[in-house]
Amino acid sequence: MQQDAMQTTAAAPEIQRVRHELKLRDLEVVRVEPLSPGFVAITFGGEALADFVSMSFDDHVKFFFDDGNGDGDRAPARRDYTPRRFSREARELVVEFALHGEGAASDWARRARIGQRMQVGGPRGSFIIPKEAAWHLLVGDATALPAISRRLEELPAGSRAFVLVLADDADRRAFAGAAAADIRWFDRPEALLAALERLALPTGHGFAWGGGEASVMARVRKLLADKGIPRQATRVSAYWKEGVAEHHENLE
Repeated sequence: MQQDAMQTTAAAPEIQRVRHELKLRDLEVVRVEPLSPGFVAITFGGEALADFVSMSFDDHVKFFFDDGNGDGDRAPARRDYTPRRFSREARELVVEFALHGEGAASDWARRARIGQRMQVGGPRGSFIIPKEAAWHLLVGDATALPAISRRLEELPAGSRAFVLVLADDADRRAFAGAAAADIRWFDRPEALLAALERLALPTGHGFAWGGGEASVMARVRKLLADKGIPRQATRVSAYWKEGVAEHHENLE
């Protein structure tokens, strides 16, 4: 057990779970902005966003992708995505789509055009992790980049963040935000996991978050436990699973 990652006796910041009214919204594409060879930011707009709520970088909304055959025999493909930015005043929601490989979501995002309609559900709830934690550990692969980017932008000045990301060179990005962030990039899962195992975290009540491929995140979850980080101070999600078309699972 790693002593420097242990929590002190001071009271831990309280984690809040908030439920939202589940709504399905009909939105329109208003902007399409390529970010890198592997990502595109798509802005959706509409009055249906007047009561949209996203209280955490860990939120996810569900998109419904028609297969385009028009026969109505197949149920739409469903995928979960992080609300990257939201403006109630402008009635605009920004979501970043990964363009890797082929699939209903990535294929749609490559062809997205202004004026297209999309049905979006949620968020169903928010898992609000206190920003005043002594330190923040963020671990993920390329699919977690939108959530990590949002979290770093939201953390106040004086925050300490440790960021370990598995991503190809083309997907790596500069993060904005006022937090003092130690950013480390990796091109192999084993290298990321070895670095996480060696990572010395500060004392005090922190929070560890992870998002990415299911088998890698299961190992991340175990390493966090081995470090002595309390289960209530971690949240790890499987955003996708190798060989499975539709997968999202909380491993907390």
